[in-house]
Amino acid sequence: MRLNLGHFQGIKNDAVEWKTFSFDRGKGPIELFVPQFTENQLLILCKQVKQASQTYLKNMPVSHVVDIIDTVTSSLLDRSNPYRQQAEYILPKITGYDPQMIRLGLTNYLKIFRKAELNKFLLEDFSNPKILDEIQPLQKGGYGRAYGPDLLFHIWAGNVPGLPLWSLISGLLVKAGNIGKVSSSEPLMASLFAKMISEIDPKLGDCIAIVFWKGGSNNLEDFLLNQADLVLAYGNNDTLKQVRDHTPITTRCLTYGHKISFGMISRAALKTGKSWTTAHQAAYDIVRYDQQGCYSPQIFFVEQGGAVSPEQFAQFIARELENFERKFPRRKLNTQEINNFVSWRQAEELKAFSGEKRLIIAESESSWGVSYSDTVQELTPPGLNRTVQIFSVESLYEVTSIMQPYKNFLQTVGIAASPEELMKLSDALGKIGVTRISALGHMTTPEAGWHHDGRFNLLDLVSVLEVDRTAETAAEAFSTYVD
Repeated sequence: MRLNLGHFQGIKNDAVEWKTFSFDRGKGPIELFVPQFTENQLLILCKQVKQASQTYLKNMPVSHVVDIIDTVTSSLLDRSNPYRQQAEYILPKITGYDPQMIRLGLTNYLKIFRKAELNKFLLEDFSNPKILDEIQPLQKGGYGRAYGPDLLFHIWAGNVPGLPLWSLISGLLVKAGNIGKVSSSEPLMASLFAKMISEIDPKLGDCIAIVFWKGGSNNLEDFLLNQADLVLAYGNNDTLKQVRDHTPITTRCLTYGHKISFGMISRAALKTGKSWTTAHQAAYDIVRYDQQGCYSPQIFFVEQGGAVSPEQFAQFIARELENFERKFPRRKLNTQEINNFVSWRQAEELKAFSGEKRLIIAESESSWGVSYSDTVQELTPPGLNRTVQIFSVESLYEVTSIMQPYKNFLQTVGIAASPEELMKLSDALGKIGVTRISALGHMTTPEAGWHHDGRFNLLDLVSVLEVDRTAETAAEAFSTYVD
């Protein structure tokens, strides 16, 4: 069966060149087909998406948009649904992730796009979501209305399955026309989602286009950068710098790049009856999607003085990683990932031999690695793909000064601590740039309405019309009821 990805209206399939993508990440080979658009065809898509946004989506109540997204999400949560079955079959083959991990991960992720959760998205950014539908009173006085862009251009990364849905849904909630460029690493979920929306509401489907080109096709990317009202890009920092450099100065460009996330374990969580559970939760955050998300932990700081020592806790995490390897085997790595993994482990072993009191826990053939040190001497780039550094600290309150130099890169911190410690540590971490605190075991599953990298999901995407009180007062003089 031939599966064409992407999504576009107004251009016939046989007018588009299709490129074959072959995947073989250890779960069986598969071929998918993605459209290759010319600049003229992209111009047609831009005009159509803009027009559909202006004439249809911007006149649709936001509650109706929520209902359609909820309907699609409900279908994808149903494991008997053909689209859900297609996703569960294809995603392991194109990403290499364990099928069970994909199944559980998809369900946990999709749940945040149900109706109740979408309303949380809206209420988190707009005290009155009707401001997206019509002019509404403002708290400061006067009136206002929020407008999404006619054309929002998304540039998506493919490191985590389904990642594009977050920004695509955000774009729909602010009634933007959306063109999204998928990654060759994961071109599936955005395509399926757009197709499902189009089947429910073809006119809303006209407000979305899913496109693809191979990295390096700068002329096509530059074309869309010049057509868009707003650009939303994910990727590594070098890629994002190029996007910003090529975006017109008059166009807003929001970028999400490389981040560092880590965990903190209080001695309160190292009691004999709790330490194994804590280690299990920490290991799960490491294992889920092999640390490919910006919210995945790369480092853990473990407080001294508990019933279980930091070194023992490192051993516990190692055992849990070994257990998870049996349940969710690590995906097949590409050459670059193998090199990074091996280089990290060799560097950590060299430090152990040099007498830095480091303990390396991993057999040579293991699909994971744990590095432990009694002192925090240096933080080195992670090997990812289930590698982690664990440091012993006298007090967790030391961590803020250790991580302060990395302020511009910090994102999520998973904490296992008492309620009093949680609040004090959270405030201290916020001051050095951390934007999210979670429980261990939940680092890779942000809540609905999460302020990604400390920003607003929806407010950042809109412009606001304000009608001053002065205009309202002056208009009274010209009313029909004035004597």
